[in-house]
Amino acid sequence: MKNDAETRPTPQRRGPSAKSRGPGMILVAVYAVFSLSAGARALYQILVKFQEAPVSFALSGIAAAIYIFATVSLARRGVGSYWSAVWAIVVEFLGVIAVGIFSLVRPDLFPLASVWSHFGAGYGYVPLVLPIVGLLWLYRNRPATGAR
Repeated sequence: MKNDAETRPTPQRRGPSAKSRGPGMILVAVYAVFSLSAGARALYQILVKFQEAPVSFALSGIAAAIYIFATVSLARRGVGSYWSAVWAIVVEFLGVIAVGIFSLVRPDLFPLASVWSHFGAGYGYVPLVLPIVGLLWLYRNRPATGAR
């Protein structure tokens, strides 16, 4: 006779190896598209118009680099990649908040928008919402207790 644990369906696998599967693939795709759009815009601004708004454009470059790192970390499997993604997205979120506040307090330093200025208003506030969604996804797919 089978015990109760053997007859129950096994739950979908979770954890760091599952973070880039299913809905996680959509999150990775959104981060990838955002990495490309933010990176292309920042590269253009830095190469062509840097003198017009150096603070804005430097911050856009930093934001693009963080998006790229977060994308790669989200796409890779393993506990190390999981924690890399967590830290990248936390830094991303803190950056959006700090630059958003700073762009309101010191608008003279932001004559042209950066990715994170005004909390990402130029990108439909996606920069503000994306790290929240990313952190919730990572929390839902966190490693089992005691995993390293």
